[in-house]
Amino acid sequence: MTESANLEASSIASNWRVVGASVCGTGHQKRSLPCQDYHAWQVLENGALVAAVADGAGSAAWSQIGSEIAVKSAISFLADRASTRLYQSSLSEAIAFACEQVKAEARDRDIAVRELASTLIVAVATAEKIAIVQIGDGAAILRDRHQNLVSLTVPQTGEYANETTFLVSEGALESAQYKVWEGQADRLALFSDGLQLLALKMPEAEPHAPFFAPLFQFISQPMEDAAATEQLEKFLRSDRVSKRTDDDLTLLLACLDWG
Repeated sequence: MTESANLEASSIASNWRVVGASVCGTGHQKRSLPCQDYHAWQVLENGALVAAVADGAGSAAWSQIGSEIAVKSAISFLADRASTRLYQSSLSEAIAFACEQVKAEARDRDIAVRELASTLIVAVATAEKIAIVQIGDGAAILRDRHQNLVSLTVPQTGEYANETTFLVSEGALESAQYKVWEGQADRLALFSDGLQLLALKMPEAEPHAPFFAPLFQFISQPMEDAAATEQLEKFLRSDRVSKRTDDDLTLLLACLDWG
């Protein structure tokens, strides 16, 4: 597939500051497995932020490739249709396009599409609205200008423990979560399911304020992109996190500077 240029563009030229990291979980390290998560973002010329996170299925042989294709395809689709009116209809088309790209990769590799299975969360954010689509687990959280935390999406779980829906699952596109939130948000977080036990109060899936407060403070601090990414990776690999989960971890944080 053709890779969209500058997917992880610096937000220096816009009002968005974005930092993201994906790290291999300790469970995957012990089994010599790669990190199967992927994330990316792009700040569009009109100032909108497009961001995505995907978590490859642990049982799928090539899910790290599937998650990367899903994320890049969704972002490039939306970037090609740059508009502040990128809401549910465009998001629906974006995940359908991502699904087709993953299926095309499976055909090219002559493998079952389930071997490229991943979840997918895609967000489009402007100063007035945030639109989200999600297939599978993980979640999206925002903080409004009054410091309130809002769950935009909640983890999609299956009938059994640790079961979820994947982008290439039957009926996944029809069962996707959509949310359009209108208002003035100053922080946004997207994360894969490895962080759910720390980030959400279950079973209600409400944001856990002590988890997000220091992270949203961190994203507001002036710091070079490379240094910020390094700090976020260090946090995801810390004992505080690794003692709670051995899964791959992805966290993408965005801060809107209202000037």
